[in-house]
Amino acid sequence: MGTGRTLNKAPRTRPIKSPGEKRRRLKAQRARLVRLGLGEETVVKMQPEAVRKLVQRPAKVKKRVAALSPVVA
Repeated sequence: MGTGRTLNKAPRTRPIKSPGEKRRRLKAQRARLVRLGLGEETVVKMQPEAVRKLVQRPAKVKKRVAALSPVVA
């Protein structure tokens, strides 16, 4: 599976990520972290790089949230 011929031609430039698309992706990633159990106010204060890093490992986020939450018996 190749990438095709489009980007192999000499004068072709790669597509540019628009700021609006970046904001949309960041909003979706923050919502995903909230659904995993992190507090909304915690997620809002996080830097975008940290949000991206946490979204890559959802199992670790769930484990961390479970360890922080009090045990209900």
